[in-house]
Amino acid sequence: MSVDVEDWFQVSAFERHIPRQSWSSLTPCVDRNARLALDLLERYDVNATFFVLGWVAERFPGLVREIVRRGHELASHGYAHVRVVHQSPAEFREDVTRTKAMLEQIAGVAVLGYRAASYSIGRDNLWALDILGEAGYRYSSSIYPIHHDLYGMPEAPRFAFRYRGEGILEVPITTVSVLNHNLPCGGGGYFRLVPYRMSRWAIRRVNRCDRRPAVFYFHPWELDPGQPRPDGLGLKTRIRHYLNLNRMEARLARLLEDFRWDRMDRVFLETNGEEPGGPVFAQQGAGR
Repeated sequence: MSVDVEDWFQVSAFERHIPRQSWSSLTPCVDRNARLALDLLERYDVNATFFVLGWVAERFPGLVREIVRRGHELASHGYAHVRVVHQSPAEFREDVTRTKAMLEQIAGVAVLGYRAASYSIGRDNLWALDILGEAGYRYSSSIYPIHHDLYGMPEAPRFAFRYRGEGILEVPITTVSVLNHNLPCGGGGYFRLVPYRMSRWAIRRVNRCDRRPAVFYFHPWELDPGQPRPDGLGLKTRIRHYLNLNRMEARLARLLEDFRWDRMDRVFLETNGEEPGGPVFAQQGAGR
């Protein structure tokens, strides 16, 4: 189970509508909503991995410490939710190094995991995985093996793999294979779009047929149906962001009850969530 800790105005779908330089002038909701997520997880005795933006950690260090105090894993979501496709290798290195150090200083624990904004590591920037390893991260969860207009690398392995054999462990968001197509079942807008029974079926199929753990994610803002609604958003953006927010908490509660969940470091670093021998993935011409 994982939580991407970012505020409602920081999502990639709002990039053209809410510039980063205006973030500080907006009323933040992330502290309150993340604490709702913490309470919900505690109700079902679930520990999760929280991928926290450095921007959020700077402004709410008490939230970061509370995440750790409650037994969850603290991980990095980068500093300001900039997609990796918009960063040079040097910019990316500075971003992930700075955010890791900041989180560790605030919480006093090692940060081992990283998740790119909007799963923005793919076939054209696999160099980012090398940089993450060099920066001291032990795993990434930044590739989504599906087709999507903002992200996706459908040819990537569906389950945890080592990049270049000995590189960092990449743990993709979970998909279910249906008629040789990868269908998303690991959270986000898809979880709010389809009936809960379909998500439950897909995760059970991954557990029982693939015999693999599922990686699921949600955002604190998804627990807040009363969040602001800016003017000028397109229909697709409105649907993606606001659809069924009023049902999210109840669906999450069912999910937490129906399956056994834990932190990503425990599932994938301590118990080796890779296939025996570990699949190796390297793409021709993917170096820096």
